[in-house]
Amino acid sequence: MVGTYLKQQAYQALERRREAYEQVKTPDEAKTYRERLRQFFLEQLGGFPERTPLNPRIVGALEGDGCKIEKIIYESQPRHFVTALLYLPASPPPFPAVLMPCGHSATGKTENQIQGIFLAKNGIAALCYDPIGQGERYQLLDGSGQPRFKATDEHTLLGAACILLGRGTATYRVWDGMRSLDYLASRTDIDAARIGVSGCSGGGTLSSYLMALDDRIACAAPSCYLTSFRRLIDTIGPQDAEQNIHGQIGFGMDHADYILMRAPKPTLMLTGTQDFFDIQGSWDTFRQAARWYTRLGFPERMAMVETDTKHGYPQPQREAMVRWMRRWLLGQDQPVTEPAIKTRPADELLCTPRGQALLLDGARSVVELNVELSAKLEAQRRKIWEPGGHPEALAAVRSASGIRPLASLPKPRASRVGAVERQSCRIEKLILEGEPGIRLPALLFQPVRPSGRRYLWLNGEGKHADAGPGGAIEKLVQAGHVVLAPDLRGIGETGPSDQNLWGGSSKDFFLAYLLGRSMLGMRAEDVLVCARFLAELEGDGHHARVHLISLNSTGPAALHAAALERELFDTLKFVRSLQSWTDVVRYPAAPRQLINVVHGALHTYDLPDLLRLLPQDKVTVEEPLDLRPLAAPKNT
Repeated sequence: MVGTYLKQQAYQALERRREAYEQVKTPDEAKTYRERLRQFFLEQLGGFPERTPLNPRIVGALEGDGCKIEKIIYESQPRHFVTALLYLPASPPPFPAVLMPCGHSATGKTENQIQGIFLAKNGIAALCYDPIGQGERYQLLDGSGQPRFKATDEHTLLGAACILLGRGTATYRVWDGMRSLDYLASRTDIDAARIGVSGCSGGGTLSSYLMALDDRIACAAPSCYLTSFRRLIDTIGPQDAEQNIHGQIGFGMDHADYILMRAPKPTLMLTGTQDFFDIQGSWDTFRQAARWYTRLGFPERMAMVETDTKHGYPQPQREAMVRWMRRWLLGQDQPVTEPAIKTRPADELLCTPRGQALLLDGARSVVELNVELSAKLEAQRRKIWEPGGHPEALAAVRSASGIRPLASLPKPRASRVGAVERQSCRIEKLILEGEPGIRLPALLFQPVRPSGRRYLWLNGEGKHADAGPGGAIEKLVQAGHVVLAPDLRGIGETGPSDQNLWGGSSKDFFLAYLLGRSMLGMRAEDVLVCARFLAELEGDGHHARVHLISLNSTGPAALHAAALERELFDTLKFVRSLQSWTDVVRYPAAPRQLINVVHGALHTYDLPDLLRLLPQDKVTVEEPLDLRPLAAPKNT
């Protein structure tokens, strides 16, 4: 249900974007279009830190297959180390160079050995660096210094923390790439005017970002990533954190726009017919880009290679990439054939003594950099929440979370689909239909002798969790209270069948994120709709305020609803609820927090700010969720 609801909104946004694309006809209109998209892209990444000294060190050198391989460590931010391999041709310098972001492999930079050596054999240097969460740059280590999570999981765990700060995992990934370009440009043996970029899969994502944002990239060849958002969401769905930019579908930025933002610079799409990044979407993106390049007078600078292969960087793509780079960086355009290339074991290519940059003296992780920003934002938030400023602060809460005023929310239509008779009560099975596409299953417990009090019972494990005979809900009903227990969207009958690492469907979360919406905000609106339905329920002669009980992951959404519409609620109880988003920043390895984060929220408020708005004699907090033990390495 949630996925279908979000897809329909995405389709509408993508159609609006296509209409806007079709209106661009002249070079001046193209320039305006590009600048608007690039400004949006940079804003959604949260901006970048200042350029600080790279402090590069060559920590080793090896003879490769017809080239030299240098092991290098530099700092993209102070003491935030990047580990990289530079493949240098045997011919005299200066060389053009290609930056090679990595795909999602555990070993990181060593996956690109063949491409690096192949480029070097053809007179082009190649720099491949470890992304965060891969190779020697995992950010969440256990007590023995080993990675705790696979790459995509670490990216998304870190992403939940970054999102709260108005950043993304992509912010760190893009900045590492830009600083890697800085390193190449700083070398006397590299020609800074002749730099290209090519990576596959997750490296294709970063190649697409970098080629769109950094004008120093003269030539680009992203592999096995570019498709279209329409085909992506209809096939595999949104992927891990850095592959989703906040609000980009809602704003009107599709995959083709990564190319249009750099037009008419040479760009080659490398694709596979059997790739899970759908080939039909790739063709749609290519056609949009090719039309634009033709309109600008440079059709020869846009090309696409299609191989009958699955996801990856196979030899035909590698050969096409090297020929493309030779054409535009060396001025030589002849077919190239990849020879047999001898690679080295991954452990021979390590740059650090213990295999992880985070174990170097004084190393700073993404977690520490996020905590540092969070501390700065805390001082900023205190000014926003000074006495007397609450109306403006609450307006900021609504703006960040996307929660509409209660009066603007639709009144649900209740469909009764069954009933269960118990000795102490009657349980009606309801479907509450509010906004189009959202149908919330709910259980309405009607006592034999109503007291007039009405309870809204929310549980992140689903409405059924406490609904059994003799359970917590039945005890309230035996006291004469009416109880409504709904499944908020993405929970119970409308959510995943298990308690996963993210606390809900990550694909639904990221599709909402791409639309510029938050799952928390939508769930808070569900809380308000259900509470109003309960308050206005006929049959017992009373119209009363609602007593709210929220358990587990429903806490943040319920807290938002109560803080923004205080008159609707009487008492409030939060059990095992997340207490602070700041804790998510401090302890990103704690599971199931992604579903409850809001982009950029910590610039204006944290959960305790909302809790303080509520009448303290009406609020109970039990077993507050402590993220520290959840985030602690298992073997420490």
